[in-house]
Amino acid sequence: MSTENEGTAVPPAPSAPPVPVAAPAASAPEEHPAPPQGAPTTPIPPVPSDNHGGQEQAPPHAGQTPAYPAASGGAPQGPYGQPQGQQPQGSAPQGDWPPPAPPTVPSYGGGSGGGGSDWGASYQQPAPKPRSGRGGLVAGILVAALVAGGLGGGLGYTLAKDNDSSSSTTVSASDSGGTVKRDPGTVAGVAAKALPSTVTIEAESSSGEGGTGTGFVFDTEGHIVTNNHVVADAVDGGKVTATFPTGKKFDAEVVGHAQGYDVAVIKLKNAPSDLKPLTLGNSDQVAVGDSTIAIGAPFGLSNTVTTGIISAKNRPVASSDGSGSNASYMSALQTDASINPGNSGGPLLDAQGNVIGINSAIQSSSGGGLGGTTQSGSIGLGFAIPINQAKYVAQQLIQTGKPVYAKIGASVSLEDGTGGAQITEKGASGSEAVEAGGPAAKAGLKPGDVITKLDDHVIDSGPTLIGEIWTHKPGDKVTVTYERGGKSHTVDLTLGSRQGDS
Repeated sequence: MSTENEGTAVPPAPSAPPVPVAAPAASAPEEHPAPPQGAPTTPIPPVPSDNHGGQEQAPPHAGQTPAYPAASGGAPQGPYGQPQGQQPQGSAPQGDWPPPAPPTVPSYGGGSGGGGSDWGASYQQPAPKPRSGRGGLVAGILVAALVAGGLGGGLGYTLAKDNDSSSSTTVSASDSGGTVKRDPGTVAGVAAKALPSTVTIEAESSSGEGGTGTGFVFDTEGHIVTNNHVVADAVDGGKVTATFPTGKKFDAEVVGHAQGYDVAVIKLKNAPSDLKPLTLGNSDQVAVGDSTIAIGAPFGLSNTVTTGIISAKNRPVASSDGSGSNASYMSALQTDASINPGNSGGPLLDAQGNVIGINSAIQSSSGGGLGGTTQSGSIGLGFAIPINQAKYVAQQLIQTGKPVYAKIGASVSLEDGTGGAQITEKGASGSEAVEAGGPAAKAGLKPGDVITKLDDHVIDSGPTLIGEIWTHKPGDKVTVTYERGGKSHTVDLTLGSRQGDS
């Protein structure tokens, strides 16, 4: 509120604006007598100008692609570095990978044009109008508000003047609110501790194609954990860099990647000696409603922090890096923390700053997803790989460079509507649907059986079964419930192993 009237006595506000009276004509007809002597006459006030100033166009927010290619030189740049007049490009996801949103996402600002209101335009207070109405009421309220605002200053000054004797004391407002203390458990405290160990990753293929994602420090040797689809372009002869919030950029190499898990590990070249790995939590102990904090580079905006809660657990999610090969499956943590393209591979933290997941996928109202060809934005449906699974995969990649998957030794249908995970009649490339001597065969499972539960988890499809199996390690014992001929059966089996993505 303006304080320009402070210290100046202001007359009291009128109870109502004066009502203008039409001035008498120069020569009034005889049937209209002249007004009595001394009667007040009020000239008609001038009509206020209808010009409220030039319209101010709100700059539209330029969206970014999930993959951030380097901008070509010479082209004029948009608000976020995107060449003006161009729509962002990227790579298209396959399968059930959440598809991308229209190129206008995120468009949170008003568009330009002549139909909007004059926000930011200069304002000229209109003169009172002869007739009362809605416009006059608003104007009256505005005048009263302005007078009341000045009246307080005038009264304050008058009271101070009346109480002044031989000297005066000037009281000035403090120019500081004091020292702000942020406890370690606050979002600001968690972010301050975690941000220095989070990096923005740029991956580029040998042909120049690439994208941007996020990763976090896994150990003091320079290993960074991220998503497979973040670095997939750079696996064969490409280039990878990692940039810390301080601006320090390091070249890196892909140590190993697991497409099925959508986990990858890169290692910094000439890694600094002061790396601080993020503390890993226990994703099995996460509960729905727990607070979450996500860090990443949405649409290229590095070091962005968002908050939310755990919305659900064990959410079956299938996704793809767009290469046309096998999809990734996860039994994900669902969160409403804002996650957008560029957050991929970043840490999902709990309220204490422990990593409980790796942000990997989103569902968009337009069918978008991380890594898609067109833009997509957060609608509060984000998915993260549980850290207990990601930790195991990362350790395998660091040790051997290849992922190891748990398996039951049976081929299941990936179609919906089967009421569970149905074992197919034939496997891939005409192989047997039930592997001879494998875990499923030893447990007595046959083609046509429909698996409905794995331990206590309900199985409604093949992808759900795969995601649940991959939360386990080879050698784990599980209980399988299946239906055959309308009857339910339960057997125990020990999971086998498969190395590599092929």
